[in-house]
Order: sequence, then C-alpha cells, then structure tokens
Amino acid sequence: MVWQAANPMEAQIVKGRLQSVGIPAIVRGESMGRIYGFIYGGLAERDVLVPAPLAESAEEILAEEIDWDLEGEDSA
Repeated sequence: MVWQAANPMEAQIVKGRLQSVGIPAIVRGESMGRIYGFIYGGLAERDVLVPAPLAESAEEILAEEIDWDLEGEDSA
C-alpha cells in the first residue's frame, strides 16, 4: 500500500496520478463501497496498491509537490 485515501474520490485521483506516469495501481476496498454506498468515514477508506518493485517510486511521485501554475501555458 502506498496511499490510504479517506474516500473513493481521493483514491481515484491518486490512482490516476500514478497511472499517468506509467505505474500500475489498483484501489482496494472499492467493492464494499459500491455495494453498501460508503463514501465518508472510516468505512469509506481505500488503499491504493502498486506492484512491490514500484512502491518506492510511487511514494516519491506522491510526495512531489504539483505545480498548478498554468499561466505559462497556451490556453485553448
């Protein structure tokens, strides 16, 4: 486990961030939330998992600060 998300949305964001750099990731605990509709609280927590050899790289990526300043980019 490289990340414990507080809710399904956070877990999907983390999973997407890892997949965007080529690290396969899955979210554990999704099925219970879907069946019972848990979206908040302790029962809504999800674990984001990656293959063991990529765990250190994944943790480094998740620890990086994201530069949200898009001022220098061309706008559509």
